[in-house]
Amino acid sequence: MACNWNRVPFGATGLNVMPLGLGSSFGVGGTDLERAFERGINYFYWGSRRRPAFGEGMRAIGARKRDDAVFVIQTYSRSALLIRPSLERALRAVRTDYADVLLLGWWNKLPSERILDAARELRRRGLARHILISCHHRPAFERFIADPTFDAIMTRYNAGHPGAETEVFPHLAKRRVGVVAYTATRWGTLLDPKFTPPGEPTPRPSDCYRFALTNPNVDVCIAGPRDGAQLDEAMATLDRGPMSDDELAWIKRVGSAARAAGATQGNPPIQVLDRVMDWIS
Repeated sequence: MACNWNRVPFGATGLNVMPLGLGSSFGVGGTDLERAFERGINYFYWGSRRRPAFGEGMRAIGARKRDDAVFVIQTYSRSALLIRPSLERALRAVRTDYADVLLLGWWNKLPSERILDAARELRRRGLARHILISCHHRPAFERFIADPTFDAIMTRYNAGHPGAETEVFPHLAKRRVGVVAYTATRWGTLLDPKFTPPGEPTPRPSDCYRFALTNPNVDVCIAGPRDGAQLDEAMATLDRGPMSDDELAWIKRVGSAARAAGATQGNPPIQVLDRVMDWIS
């Protein structure tokens, strides 16, 4: 089967990743995860919702070809003392000795030095080989990119939220880190015909992933399939390849329309959660 994307260097980490990654929150797992791995997908994000089937798939992959997989483990801990126990619980769950990437989740400002020291110590000990940070507040990424603590960043980027093109990606000229894009379907609203402008086709999920990956600054786009059929559609991204200029213009029109319509279907109350995360940080 043809593949229009191959594994690429993940920033300066030394890791090679297939640009399409899979997240644990939505339902896919087990033999479907193994099937994706055989297809070349090797970036597995053990994230906000750690579903048992996804963990089962990670364990099977790790038992066969651990060195060929990239396991990303997230912690939302705001206590430096709890970061290591959080990571170790996750490592036991997927039966591996280390995380390729430790993700410090949802920091809209630079974490405290105690948090950073705890993460760096895990990297020094080899429990986590690289450190990634995610954020909803795009202006914060300039500082994250400049900080040598972070090997990679994770930013929201889709056809309805293209702000990273002007607020995040230009800072990579100063220091190249790995870049992960998430919420590619804009919580599903880009796939909903009721938000599509008249006369325009409605995007497929693979169109949304292709949009993110067509940007040369994006190393990995996270997909969240619920089952094998949705995984097949996500993997179609690899066959369909980058978008043409006409396709990019089309999906940006759809994204602009969805955003202008105030489409928030499936979107958690981000602003409220942002305030909560900022308050406890």
